[in-house]
This record gives sequence, C-alpha cells and structure tokens, in this order.
Amino acid sequence: MTVVDASPARWAAEAWLLGFARALRAAGLLVTADRERTFLLALAEVGLAERRDVYWTGRATLTSSPADIERYDQVFTSWFSAEQPTQLRRPEREVPPATQAALEEGAGGAGEDAGEESVHARASGREVLRHRDVATLGVEERRALAQLFGRLHPRAPRRRARRHVRSRLGQIDGPATLREQLRRMGEPGRIHHRSRGSRPRRVVLLIDVSGSMSAYADSLLRLAHAFVQAAGPRGSVEVFTMGTRLTHVTRALRERDPDRALVAAGEAVPDWSGGTRLGESIGAFLDRWGRRGMARGAVVVVFSDGWEREGPQLLGEQMRRLAALAHRVVWSNPHRGKAGYQPVQQGIAAALPHIDDFVAGHSFATFEELIEVVARA
Repeated sequence: MTVVDASPARWAAEAWLLGFARALRAAGLLVTADRERTFLLALAEVGLAERRDVYWTGRATLTSSPADIERYDQVFTSWFSAEQPTQLRRPEREVPPATQAALEEGAGGAGEDAGEESVHARASGREVLRHRDVATLGVEERRALAQLFGRLHPRAPRRRARRHVRSRLGQIDGPATLREQLRRMGEPGRIHHRSRGSRPRRVVLLIDVSGSMSAYADSLLRLAHAFVQAAGPRGSVEVFTMGTRLTHVTRALRERDPDRALVAAGEAVPDWSGGTRLGESIGAFLDRWGRRGMARGAVVVVFSDGWEREGPQLLGEQMRRLAALAHRVVWSNPHRGKAGYQPVQQGIAAALPHIDDFVAGHSFATFEELIEVVARA
C-alpha cells in the first residue's frame, strides 16, 4: 500500500483500516482524526504483509496509555482474526533490582536537593501538559489538566459606555466645575474633567459537540465554565452547544463546582457525539437570540473543526449574518495549530471570509492564547 496509489485495492484497504480505527473509538479509545491519519501513513511505510507489523503500528499510533492495551487487543483480535494477539506482545524485560540506601540522620542536604528536584519535575510536567493535545491525554492526565482550568481567569473585553465618569484627563465637565465654583463662593477652583466610561462587552461561546469534536468537548466546556465563573452571576457570557441541534447551557455552567457544572451541561445536551449542522445551528442562534440583541456588538467565539454535514453554502451565509451583527468573530479550530494543517475543508473555507481571528484550540496553552484574543477584542 502506498499513499499515492489511487487503485481500488488501495481505497478498499484504507476503508478496512479506518473501520478498525473507528471500532477502537467505539470501544472507548481516544482515536482522533489525526491519529487515524498517522496510522494510515505509518502503515504506508511499514506495509500490510506482516500481521505483527499491523498490530504494533496500530498500538503505537491509536493508543494513549497502558490502560488502552487490553481493549486494543480485544478489538484487534475480533477485527483481523480469531487468534489472540499474544504472540505479538513484546517480551517482558527483566527489571534490574533497585539499589537502595538508608538515610542517616543529619543528611538533610540530600533531602533538600531531592525536594527541589521534585518541584522542578512537577513544574516541568505541568509545562509539558500545557502543550499536549487534549485529545491524546489519558485519564490521569485529564484530571491534572482539569486542575489547571481552575487557574484560568478570563477577562471580559470592554466597550465604551454612554455615561461619563470623572477622570483626570478628557473633556471639561462644565456642571461639576460650576458646582465647585459655587461651593467656593465664586472663587476660582479646580477644573473637573470627564470621559466616557466602559462596560464589559458580551461574549458568546458556540461549542461544537459532534462526533469529530467529542475528544475536545470536555476541555472546551471547562474553558466555557471558566468564562462564565469569571463574569459572575450577572455576567455577560452566554454558552451554546452545537450538534444536530442548538442547546443553551449557560445556566448549567453557573454551578460553581466545575465537575457538577459539566454533569448538568451533559444532562441538558441531547446530541453528544452525533452529527453536526453548523449552518443550521448558527442560523438558529441568530434567529432566536442573535438578532434580538445577544450577538449585537458581542465577541462570538466558534469552537469547531469545520466539518459540516450539510452543504457549505448555508454555513457561509449564516457566518455572513453573524459577522454583520457581532463586534468580532473568533473561530477556534483544534487542528489549526498542528503542523501541515491547511483550512481546506468546505465548512472552514466557506466561513473564513467572515472570521476576524482564526486561532488554534487543541491544548491548554492555545486556550490561554484564546483568552487573550477575546480580552483584546
């Protein structure tokens, strides 16, 4: 099998291999579209002649933790043959016995060094985790990442208010200056100034929870929870999920505890990991909420990979309507920051002319950058 081969046999082999990858996803493994592509490219180099090569190639590219191996073996066995893949397992290596030494009293210096190394190791591990693709994280890594979301403090963008406030510079505040003169019985006094005040600008988050975005949905909802909590109970942040329908989940995310908020949001959303109708969902948002004021002058952030089940023409038209109402439109794509990515999907190509900021959205570090983009909007 070669990547450039366009023969029917090549397409049949790819469909067969993609079926195996999707069977793994159905079994609970975090198999993303990027991993499927890596799996096919790796097998193009390794070849399909040896079952052992297929096994280890899939295990290297489609699993993310040792906990996935048992389910991977079961799916591999049922998909490729009736044999158990035990003969394909690597031989267990003998672990050399660890050399230990008792710590005597007074050896505090070594303990302090070990403590410093432990702190550095934790800091280094946290920094690595910040840049990892959240779709590839294991269970323990996701728990560590959830703690990092608690440290986010999104700032709302500001807009000019109609009312004026006192300031040291700006235009002269005639009434305040006159009152000062009257208090001083006509004697010259300080000249007061005023300027236009500011108020938070509304932020609207539209989160794609379809099957192609399911590996990112948990992290995106945690990010949305951070936005809602930072804005306060009367804040100007609204959150919607998009799938086969549009769901308003702001009330669920006002729960202070993030885990309980995600459970409440999950109960409210009926179309997890299903199809996606981006054009229809954005159109429903505009018709029911956007034109009535929610999108007017707001910063609207769309979280999606751009895969559209319907034609791209509808998505392009709805994005045009959205851009006409919103102050700024930001699109966060999990594939944007990955090497070799090109926005060639029909949905993204139709939406790009109406997007102000096209940013990455696959790691905690890119979420931090997105927060800054929204704050400066």
